[in-house]
Amino acid sequence: MSKQKTAIAPTRAENYSEWYQGVLKAADLAEHSPVRGCMIIKPWGYGIWENIQKILDGMIKDTGHQNAYFPLFIPLSFLEKEAQHIEGFAKECAIVTHHRLEKNKEGKLIPAGELEEPLIVRPTSEMIIGHAFAKWVESYRDLPLLINQWANVVRWEMRTRMFLRTTEFLWQEGHTVHATREEAEVEAKKMLDVYVDFCHRYLALPVISGEKTPSERFPGAVDTYTIEAMTQDRKALQAGTSHFLGQNFSKSCGIEFQTVDGSKEYGWTTSWGVTTRLIGGLIMAHSDDDGLVLPPRIAPTHLIIIPIIHDESNRSKILDYCENLSRSVKHHRCGNEPIKVFIDKRDLRGGEKSWGWIKKGAPLRLEVGLREIEEGKLSLFRRDKPHKERISLSAKELEEKIVSILDEMQSDLLKKATRFREEHTKKIDKLSDFHEFFSAKGDEIHGGFALCHWNGDPAIEAKVKEEHGVTIRCIPRGVPSEEGRCLFTGEKSPRRVIFAKAY
Repeated sequence: MSKQKTAIAPTRAENYSEWYQGVLKAADLAEHSPVRGCMIIKPWGYGIWENIQKILDGMIKDTGHQNAYFPLFIPLSFLEKEAQHIEGFAKECAIVTHHRLEKNKEGKLIPAGELEEPLIVRPTSEMIIGHAFAKWVESYRDLPLLINQWANVVRWEMRTRMFLRTTEFLWQEGHTVHATREEAEVEAKKMLDVYVDFCHRYLALPVISGEKTPSERFPGAVDTYTIEAMTQDRKALQAGTSHFLGQNFSKSCGIEFQTVDGSKEYGWTTSWGVTTRLIGGLIMAHSDDDGLVLPPRIAPTHLIIIPIIHDESNRSKILDYCENLSRSVKHHRCGNEPIKVFIDKRDLRGGEKSWGWIKKGAPLRLEVGLREIEEGKLSLFRRDKPHKERISLSAKELEEKIVSILDEMQSDLLKKATRFREEHTKKIDKLSDFHEFFSAKGDEIHGGFALCHWNGDPAIEAKVKEEHGVTIRCIPRGVPSEEGRCLFTGEKSPRRVIFAKAY
């Protein structure tokens, strides 16, 4: 029996890493830039990010936050104020040391005008925002201070992969100040729950929320909370984080406020963010060997109408019919957004257009020719179904059913991804089983989420990472405590944690 041809080669099973790159290229999401480790996000890829930004921005504002913008450049002395912070980011910092270019004797441009103090290109904004907050906060009446910004950041990565780990990436970062420890801790957990809700409802991406171990915390944080997704090669992807920073950054930046009784106290702060890595998570959670698969609520376009014109004398009739179909569904909504329709009028064969949109992951495709108009039956194709499987329906039925079809697709993708994660999550209580779970068997995809007892010793955590390339992804939230014995030492353990290989 001959092997079925797929749009992406190699397939997921053959070489997952190359398959991922193939999906990026076939879907025309992004391309490498002339600057090593950076990427150019193309219109279809940026359309996904715009939808993420629009929806999540609304959810953040619904919790009382306001948007602002802070400088890209941070004085080196600002980062030096918080020792843990600068140590955590030192190897990733890009530094500006000169303020102009001059020509040398050979006519080449060279840096000139050395700065009195080097500037760090924003790797994260706790210190520069903390400097502003110190001026904005004077009294308990100024609190809580709830600020968010949408920006780009730079972290000098040695090994990069588009959307997953790039030198420059886009994100949102929230920063808040509170009058009490309790308020700040509630804030950090609340915003993590916003991310969970967003991932489930819009990305159809099931994530597990939990707390990072001390060795995996954000530099300078008291507690770091995370959401972890499982990709189709059974690795973990950290999809977002939220940090309770205590008073560490307040003390470094001088964020003090006058309390109700007139005394002075340092503010309690948080920070939290998600990035364009979410697009990488989408790709690896839902896509198949024919290309990208997009959940409808995040897709730049929901319905692609492909006019099939064999005779130029019928062009106007067919295009007018397509325009009427487009108008008939645009007033309906997919999630919170009006249904977006694109009529593909390019001078290409219908099959070529159809394959192009399959690879780009458009949720619905509709082929319309003279026969469909005359018979009153349209052929609708769902991206989450085999590419030859069609739904036959009339124009009226399309208008009546398109919302329910899109909602069903959204729900089915979440169920499928959740089922995949559950199938590859295992409680492990024997060290031999742990070794077997994370050991490669030839080129086969292996592993998953291992729920194991751990005694809390960071030395054990480091040893497992070194020997198996496996890390503790999180201590899951909302899971009942379950006493047991540490898998590695036999010592008492109050709960299970999630071990996995990760991106």
